[in-house]
Amino acid sequence: MASHIVGYPRMGPKRELKFALESFWDGKSSAEDLEKVAADLRASIWKQMSEAGIKYIPSNTFSYYDQVLDTTAMLGAVPDRYSWTGGEIGHSTYFSMARGNATVPAMEMTKWFDTNYHFIVPELSPATKFSYASHKAVSEYKEAKALGVDTVPVLVGPVSYLLLSKAAKGVEKSFSLLSLLDSILPIYKEVVTELKAAGASWIQFDEPTLVKDLAAHELAAFSSAYAALESALSGLNVLIETYFADVPAESYKTLTSLSGVTAYGFDLVRGTKTLELMKSAGIPSGKYLFAGVVDGRNIWADDLAASLSTLQSLEAVVGKDKLVVSTSCSLMHTAVDLVNETKLDSEIKSWLAFAAQKVVEVNALGKALAGQKDEAYFAANAAAQASRRSSPRVNNEEVQKAAAALKGSDHRRATPVSARLDAQQKKLNLPILPTTTIGSFPQTMDLRRVRREYKAKKISEEEYVSAIKEEISKVVKIQEELDIDVLVHGEPERNDMVEYFGEQLSGFAFTANGWVQSYGSRCVKPPIIYGDVSRPNPMTVFWSKMAQDMTPRPMKGMLTGPVTILNWSFVRNDQPRFETCYQIALAIKKEVEDLEAGGIQVIQIDEAALREGLPLRKSEHAFYLDWAVHSFRITNCGVQDTTQIHTHMCYSNFNDIIHSIINMDADVITIENSRSDEKLLSVFREGVTYGAGIGPGVYDIHSPRIPSTEEIADRVNKMLAVLDTNILWVNPDCGLKTRKYTEVKPALTNMVAAAKLIRTQLASTK
Repeated sequence: MASHIVGYPRMGPKRELKFALESFWDGKSSAEDLEKVAADLRASIWKQMSEAGIKYIPSNTFSYYDQVLDTTAMLGAVPDRYSWTGGEIGHSTYFSMARGNATVPAMEMTKWFDTNYHFIVPELSPATKFSYASHKAVSEYKEAKALGVDTVPVLVGPVSYLLLSKAAKGVEKSFSLLSLLDSILPIYKEVVTELKAAGASWIQFDEPTLVKDLAAHELAAFSSAYAALESALSGLNVLIETYFADVPAESYKTLTSLSGVTAYGFDLVRGTKTLELMKSAGIPSGKYLFAGVVDGRNIWADDLAASLSTLQSLEAVVGKDKLVVSTSCSLMHTAVDLVNETKLDSEIKSWLAFAAQKVVEVNALGKALAGQKDEAYFAANAAAQASRRSSPRVNNEEVQKAAAALKGSDHRRATPVSARLDAQQKKLNLPILPTTTIGSFPQTMDLRRVRREYKAKKISEEEYVSAIKEEISKVVKIQEELDIDVLVHGEPERNDMVEYFGEQLSGFAFTANGWVQSYGSRCVKPPIIYGDVSRPNPMTVFWSKMAQDMTPRPMKGMLTGPVTILNWSFVRNDQPRFETCYQIALAIKKEVEDLEAGGIQVIQIDEAALREGLPLRKSEHAFYLDWAVHSFRITNCGVQDTTQIHTHMCYSNFNDIIHSIINMDADVITIENSRSDEKLLSVFREGVTYGAGIGPGVYDIHSPRIPSTEEIADRVNKMLAVLDTNILWVNPDCGLKTRKYTEVKPALTNMVAAAKLIRTQLASTK
């Protein structure tokens, strides 16, 4: 029985690509050095899958930034501002689109469906000129073939590419992105022709938008696209891969009717309804089914017995010779290899499977279907499943009772936000257009070294506290010198906004090398929520009080909200996600109350990932938003009116959930705005009334580019056209930890200058 992997992590087991990219960006290494690291990683990945017995091994899933940007490069769809003059797209143009440069901003970045991975959003218009400008897909196929591995080249499908794009600035609202389909298909045909000439026998088109709610004309575009590609695809086996959710019935009908398609790939972990749909509607005769039964988005060991049972039931639908065992999606959303976790608790470790282990699981299931079941492997898996179900460390009766008691209240603060803001202003005495930052300040090498040495017990707690105190003092002084109104302590004690809290909550486990790519070179190490969650001790009060004692200005207490902790963790799959979220909310509530008791007057509870967790199907939105927003309100429902509650959100499309954001009932929200071309402001232009404080970001922190005072002032004026002066805050898009002080200081200087300039202008018009 054949096996398949949708995609694989790119960064390497020790984040080799991350460090190679950053060295290249800093000018410390050459393009050749970068390409050598990338080639070695690709070779290692292909070899690993080949030796594990995987038949359908993907290529072209490796990327220096993301697969959508790679497709933009393949199509030559470079916005004019990057001054690309044609030919093969090189590193300079590619990374300028991703990160911006000294003269032009980066393209918009947003979340990849409902994951914590990001992609660079294509900017298209009727005037976009397409050309075959990156031969990466063909060159990587040839590279693997030269190593003796025949791969399945993977392309982002043409329709999903267009549906994931946005209209360039200034384009008429009537413009349809799908009108460009006939313009990009000739390039897809060129790529396919070259792949066939190179010897490819299979090709995989990722069309994940098929799991979304699509209109009839969008579904028709799939039929048109693959009918147009049919002749070029002749002689190739064509797999259309979907993932992350159920495929709706109409989309399933369209998909299984596409011309020239040999196989269909489905996520059967998050798409359980698709399983029933296949059984009732059937699979066209002679077609392959790539059954995604091994979870590509979580780190729990597969329940092999359950998956084998599912696969056996599908044999009757598609036929034994047409069934291929696969992952539910790319494994890039999970950690690389459990072998690297030498310090992880042995019982918990037995419950887990990272990417390398999932490759083995896929192959073991394929062999079992073919009558070659590894009885010892399956027995060990069954024992681990039983151990997890019965372990006393998973369940905490007291926590479960507290969460159950939440039912029956909406946990909303008793006083309306307008009255709270008046009470807060009397206490805080802030100017109009108050300035602040989002939380973190640059994480220097020295700071990382201090935390590393403390964890390794190479320095004492006293030395650690002294070093962190010195860093906080530096950050406070910088903000005072810049004349920022509401300060942050810079979070020098935190490597990660979720990991830091998870380390101090019960029910969490942590890895040493469980890194997952978020975007570009940015990697995160999600905690593992294996059991019921509670807060044994205060987590941030010591540092926040220390920072507040250093300044007479308001100092924000900085917390990560329950929904973001949930969505940025590997979450237990043995109970509904909302139950785990309510447990986290109760833990954060205790921390909020302790911060308030400690004299902290402004508390920020970040919910950067609230939009990210929104289900892909509209029918499921209301239920998710209800419990997610409720979880946030639980955290701060007991504070005084004079305590100002902030929240922060970033890098998603918030326009469609603006009413739920209002329903969070925060006093102030800071929200990403600048990198998305101020898309957020459109909801206010369209009549949405927002009465709480709001700080749409005035500059993009994910780019090294430093905006001028005039540019920031222009952004603020655009905000004032749709928002009241007395509710507007001035702040960056996001935290500053990924930037350097040489970038942060001038950018914040210009931000404060812009706020003061507009204050002066407003005063002169009174």
